[in-house]
Amino acid sequence: MVSFSLPHDLQNNVDLALAEDIGSGDVTARLVPADKQAQARLISREQAVLCGQPWFDAVFKTLDPHVRIHWQVREGAAVQANQTLCTLEGPARAILTGERTAMNFLQTLSGTATVVRRYVEVVASTGCRIADTRKTLPGLRNAQKYAVLCGGGVNHRIGLYDGILIKENHIAAAGGIRQAIQAARALQAHVPLMTEAEDLDEARIALEEDVDLLLIDDFSIEQIRTAVALTRAHRAGGGRTVLEYSGGASLDTIGPIAACGVDRISVGSLTKHVRALDLSMRVQA
Repeated sequence: MVSFSLPHDLQNNVDLALAEDIGSGDVTARLVPADKQAQARLISREQAVLCGQPWFDAVFKTLDPHVRIHWQVREGAAVQANQTLCTLEGPARAILTGERTAMNFLQTLSGTATVVRRYVEVVASTGCRIADTRKTLPGLRNAQKYAVLCGGGVNHRIGLYDGILIKENHIAAAGGIRQAIQAARALQAHVPLMTEAEDLDEARIALEEDVDLLLIDDFSIEQIRTAVALTRAHRAGGGRTVLEYSGGASLDTIGPIAACGVDRISVGSLTKHVRALDLSMRVQA
């Protein structure tokens, strides 16, 4: 089982999705007698990391608590093509009505977790961690952040409220990176202080200021190696800055970047370019 907490807005996700799909009522489900019972089997059509069981379960619990779901695969586990993931038993109308909404959650979150796991496996021997970004699907921020954890990645800040991330426009508006960092400290926001650096000069200043996280943006391999050396020297002297690379890293480029010794690599495509897992549900009355 996964060892992290479920998002606080899980039920809200489900309620909104059901309202969007059902509207004034599922007219097609009325073809089936109200007392009709059914069984169903959920099948994966491809290899993946399974994620989203709590959302899947919540859809049917919301529609009709008499629907019983028997999972054959644990959350976060690898699944194979044509593998049965779970079986369902209960009122046929509820199973038919909830099928698409439940599968939408499972497909999307499994797709996210699967991609994350691929990135994690590429850098596994380096000690580098794979982090997400705020480039998420609208309304599913916390759900996708959960899926990143399920895939073995780590979460960056959840939103604009739980961390200060100084970017190039903040630096320009403040008159420089040091001024921006010092202004952020003056806020006494009691949240992590992070900053981007667009070159090694800015990286050196950020390390002098001992920010919590230094994000090097689109650095070359040689610049990354220099930034790693600077960060290690900084930490050897008592500093605590974590070094993260960002800049369109892909499965093809992430290995050499991680081998340079960065602590983390943030990848926007983990949650931005989601390909849904291919699932199939077969109902038997």
